Amino acid sequence: MTAAGPAGTDLAGTPGKGLRTGAIGLWGNTAIGLGATAPAYSLAATLGYVVLAVQDKAPAMFLVAFVPMLFVALAYRELNRDLPDCGTTFTWGTKAFGPWVGWMGGWGIAVSAVIVLANVAEISAIYTLRALGQPGLAEDPLVKIGIGVAFIAVMTWVSHRGIVLSERFQNVLIVLQIAVLGLLAIGALVLVATGDAGPQAVPPSWDWFNPVGLDGSALAEAVILCIFIYWGWDACLAVGEETRDADSTPGRAALLATAILLAVYLLVAVAVQSYAGLGTAGIGLANPANAEDVLTVLGAPIGGPVLTTVLLLTIAVSAAASTQTTILPTARGALAMAVYGAVPPRFGRTHPRNRTPDFATLVMGISAIAFYLVLGLVSDDALQDTIASLGLAVAFYYGITAFACVWWFRRTLLGSVRHLLLRGVLPFLGGAVMVWAFVQSAVDMIDPEYGETSFGPVGGVFVIGVGMIVLGVPLMLACAIRLRAFFRGELLNADTPVLVPESGDRPFGGS
Repeated sequence: MTAAGPAGTDLAGTPGKGLRTGAIGLWGNTAIGLGATAPAYSLAATLGYVVLAVQDKAPAMFLVAFVPMLFVALAYRELNRDLPDCGTTFTWGTKAFGPWVGWMGGWGIAVSAVIVLANVAEISAIYTLRALGQPGLAEDPLVKIGIGVAFIAVMTWVSHRGIVLSERFQNVLIVLQIAVLGLLAIGALVLVATGDAGPQAVPPSWDWFNPVGLDGSALAEAVILCIFIYWGWDACLAVGEETRDADSTPGRAALLATAILLAVYLLVAVAVQSYAGLGTAGIGLANPANAEDVLTVLGAPIGGPVLTTVLLLTIAVSAAASTQTTILPTARGALAMAVYGAVPPRFGRTHPRNRTPDFATLVMGISAIAFYLVLGLVSDDALQDTIASLGLAVAFYYGITAFACVWWFRRTLLGSVRHLLLRGVLPFLGGAVMVWAFVQSAVDMIDPEYGETSFGPVGGVFVIGVGMIVLGVPLMLACAIRLRAFFRGELLNADTPVLVPESGDRPFGGS
């Protein structure tokens, strides 16, 4: 039997959605999830701001934010076991709550990807130039934007070439990041223990892990920042159809990735906080001048100029890796939306040799470049505010996924204690935290003093974060006019079999 997708999309002769099935294993899938989080870049760019928000409670915030992340990861795992599909939030949200919620969930993934791609591309450019001893060029807007655009273009090409090349690329980059971060953390802790860290150093304290006493706004700000540094592990699920044992391996990879991230983040946070101290001058973490990068300022004191250069290159590599692993899952999400008739069918096209969603991948790269050029050339401050707003988009679609898990399995929750906890209580709590973080942060972001920009009496972070999500509404309505079958629930609903690779079943069409 042959089959056709929406509006004549022909996927005959290939299993599933036309992706390369069974191409990667557990570690390869985990490496893609870890690469998408960009641990070195995320720590460098976020730890300082977390400290400014909660002082010495930064390690506690990594633990606090990990709990809802773990609960959401459990929701992803349970949904993937029942409905393995590269559309993830889009597919699950549609089957649980209908086409309108599902479409907006898919839009949330796309928005977060475009926002972060612009930022990580610029970080790759800046840190590469600094590592090459060209700090002046790193401040030149045209030079750094040009190199940033080149990074996006190259990573788009790598993503287009196939999942196997992407996996091998990520394996090398994630091992490098973890090794360098481990070297920095262990070196810092040894110097603190031997008394050679300097007068600013403070011994680690168990109180650092206790979040009690923080007010709601500080807690929300820190949590939304920490959501950003954990975000990305769900890439494991988006490439699930290209993973061996697609119904189980991606879920295990997601949990493994979050556990590795927690260990790395706690180790580095404790080591850096202990070595640098919490002073407001010098290398102190409470020094606002260090907020944008708390790692490379420690390179020279801990390991001299060599370690400084290694850290600069590691952060550049980390951001570059995230560029590629952000394009991968988002293009596959667009592929799923096209296959199920939610966006124009051209997004459902796969390359016959590379078995990748070539058009969707190209559109992602071009969209990220356009967004980067507009904000990068207009205002550096606006570009910085986009990263602060990113947590809103992430909390938005993570929340949809968590609640979709609860609703999808609602009839079986009382079947066992395991189902009640892993499919009901814990995902619900994870979703509730995402809603709280979204609402509390959005309220705080309205303040024009929040972030670097403002639009009259409203903060620029709020306008960018909420505005990018709301922008999806007119786009969804435009799709609804042209693609009515999906929005009437005819092409994807609770009873539609997902387009899983093992069976090659189609959700609709053709014989």
